[in-house]
Amino acid sequence: MQNQQQSIQGILSIAALVCLAIGWFNLFSPDINHLLSRKVFYVLIGASFFIQAPLLTNKNFMYAMYAAAGICVVGAFLPDSSNLSALKTIGLLAGIILSMSNRSRNR
Repeated sequence: MQNQQQSIQGILSIAALVCLAIGWFNLFSPDINHLLSRKVFYVLIGASFFIQAPLLTNKNFMYAMYAAAGICVVGAFLPDSSNLSALKTIGLLAGIILSMSNRSRNR
């Protein structure tokens, strides 16, 4: 079960990076690029964090990872003009920090 979760998480992360790269390199129309790199990217990253959360060894980190996942997804649906749109970036950074801190403990 854990291997399956890690595989799904890896696929979601790669798909998110593809969306981000498409936006950076402007491979499609501006609207599609914006949708993929500023919306779909954060939804996929949030889903990846959600799947990763139960794999964290520290329960406090697990709950924080769920929060980071939720913040990424909710932030993706906020308008870019909103002051709260920065939440998605905060969720992303929190999830990355939690993920990295868990890996250093597992070694």
